Amino acid sequence: MDKLHNSLEIEETRYVGADRVAVLLPLPLAGCYDYLVADGMVLKVGDFVTVPLGSNISSGVVWGPGRDSVPLHKMKTVLAMLDTPCLPHDSARFVDWVAGYTLAPTGAVLRMVMSVPGALQPPKPVKAYGLSKNPVDFKATPARERVIEVLRGGPPRPPTLIARQAGVSVGVIKGLADIGVLERVSLSGEPENAHDGPNPEAPGYTLSKSQQEAADVLVVAVGNDVRNNVGNNVENGGKTTAEFGVHVLDGVPGSGKTEVYFEAIAQVLRKRKQALVLLPEIALGAQWRTRFKARFGVLPLEWHSDLSPAKRREIWRRVARGGPLVLVGARSALFLPYPDLGLIVADEEHDAAYKQEEGVIYNARDMAVVRARIGNFPIVLASATPCLETVINIRDGRYHALHLAERHGRAVMPQVSLVRMCDEGLPNGQWISPTLKQALARALDDGEQAMLFLNRRGYAPLTLCRGCGYRLKCPNCTAWLVEHRCRSRLQCHHCGFSPPLPKVCPECQAEGRFAACGPGVERLAEELEALFPDIRYTIAASDTLVGPRATEALVRSIENHEVDVIIGTQVVAKGYHFPKLTLVGVIDADLGLSGGDLRAAERTYQLLYQVAGRAGREERPGRVLVQTWLPDHPVMQALLTTDRTGFMDIEIKARQLTGMPPFGRLAALIISGKNEAAVDQAARVLSRTAPHGKTMSVLGPAPAPIALLRGRHRRRLLLKTHKGVSLQSILKKWLAQSSIPGTVKVQIDVDPYSFL
Repeated sequence: MDKLHNSLEIEETRYVGADRVAVLLPLPLAGCYDYLVADGMVLKVGDFVTVPLGSNISSGVVWGPGRDSVPLHKMKTVLAMLDTPCLPHDSARFVDWVAGYTLAPTGAVLRMVMSVPGALQPPKPVKAYGLSKNPVDFKATPARERVIEVLRGGPPRPPTLIARQAGVSVGVIKGLADIGVLERVSLSGEPENAHDGPNPEAPGYTLSKSQQEAADVLVVAVGNDVRNNVGNNVENGGKTTAEFGVHVLDGVPGSGKTEVYFEAIAQVLRKRKQALVLLPEIALGAQWRTRFKARFGVLPLEWHSDLSPAKRREIWRRVARGGPLVLVGARSALFLPYPDLGLIVADEEHDAAYKQEEGVIYNARDMAVVRARIGNFPIVLASATPCLETVINIRDGRYHALHLAERHGRAVMPQVSLVRMCDEGLPNGQWISPTLKQALARALDDGEQAMLFLNRRGYAPLTLCRGCGYRLKCPNCTAWLVEHRCRSRLQCHHCGFSPPLPKVCPECQAEGRFAACGPGVERLAEELEALFPDIRYTIAASDTLVGPRATEALVRSIENHEVDVIIGTQVVAKGYHFPKLTLVGVIDADLGLSGGDLRAAERTYQLLYQVAGRAGREERPGRVLVQTWLPDHPVMQALLTTDRTGFMDIEIKARQLTGMPPFGRLAALIISGKNEAAVDQAARVLSRTAPHGKTMSVLGPAPAPIALLRGRHRRRLLLKTHKGVSLQSILKKWLAQSSIPGTVKVQIDVDPYSFL
């Protein structure tokens, strides 16, 4: 991108009639288009405008001065400046930075900022009613008196709001207007910045000594508002302004990390700034929102895919107008146009769900650190199991660690035991070991709750014909179809293809010969019912928890002890606090250790440690039983001995020996297309032009593990370099000298997390 937002002079320049401006459009374009400023129009960098684009009209952002390379008579004119706050300078710099790092078109990154096109237009005026300034005689009724009392001394309001506050029908309000007691007015459809927002002075939680020490560090990092003389007293060591720094809030499950960073959020609100809390999955927000409301008196703003278009428009504009607020959201919330951002919290910072794998490929946790650096404010990375890259940054002094080594209150960490499956003698078709069954019976007899964790959705991961061995697979992906017996269908978990279970084998025509192989959570529920016929259980997986409301209903049912056993996947492995849950049983704990992923052991340890942390979070002691066929594996031994440091040392040494991240750098090239021959040819072209040298090597091309995805054939190459090498420069040069047909797509994944 040739117009980086790093010049304050350009930022403050005003462009008037006949000036040339560069406009960036939210399209997969690498650069800007130049337009003329219309007569009578005054524009500046960051203004949202509409411009002609071919036969269409498109919205974009003024990105800087235009060039003189196009003759004046051939240039088109900006049509209009949109009535919305301009894109903040830091947001524009962030767009440029993300595009440069990921090698995505700058316009594609801007599209994530402009994800709600309707938000660029102000809402339509709202009809409202207020008390008339000219009193008239009228027949008083109790209902009419209540309406007048509600409006007396207050501003005009929409009729539905007045009706709700006065306990009357809208007809009463319109009747009063007809006789002149009330007057009709038009209000801006733009809601005022709420005066009943989060209250930073509301009484907080009683923190332990270690929590308070960590909170004090974060409050100082946020800085003080000298104008209002709030926050830490400067004489007592408080800073007057915030500055960039990465603070890793590293605490065991149940140590109260959320309550600690709530204190930093309170300080941000005192400074009239904005705070962003990122969650890897919005399902984690159910209990988080409840705790936030208990601390600050109101719910936070939310940003996720389940919001209605109208709500997304409202939140986008609310953020863009500035002023104090707290927003909690998924990774896309990072790209909202914050003018007053003063703190980012990335909760569960280790979670792989922060990685966006399609479109613009980026890691939201890493990009959040960049956003904080651009805005010169602190960021908090919170986790019970920080990722290896974060651990290295702490050891090298780039990040500051805050440790919470104990659970809050009287709770203690659960006792972890390994169930050696080779000694259990389980018959085929059963997965709950005798040891786990006995522990379940004891917990249920004591009136406690239990969780059975299995990271597989559906009934069975594979369905095959017992006659000929034919396996039911997806026609669009290199994947087996997973049986979901509760819906009487099969499903591909990659593309969503979902046919019914056939009655006849397509290969041998045998009828009724299909058999389910392996367990999913539905099959585990079937086994649990057979062992405990009167059991009350619920299945918690991504396909059963559709949206925040479903998650909130699940949480309420568990908290009210309407459920004895939770059978769940990774969606309930972290972040939840269920006081009566004392037993966690892990089924097929070795599941994540296969597949050749360089992070397989680390991810498995993080997942199992997190799910173990759901047990015994209050006064009743917790117990965790991990069913494994590999009890001597370093992951299992680390869980047993609670030796995270020793496990991380093993992982670090392995990465160092192989030069893998964070001691080296990786970038993946994924070549895909409908025509397999064209994809193979493009892969060969990239292989022939691949860079080589002492500091780098290229692996591949090779079929991706999922070689067919959504009907597109896929091949992969992997560029591996030394740590100090500029991947982006190498990749740009490599692609520039490789001729790839338009029917083939080449995606670049800098710092890949998934190798599928």
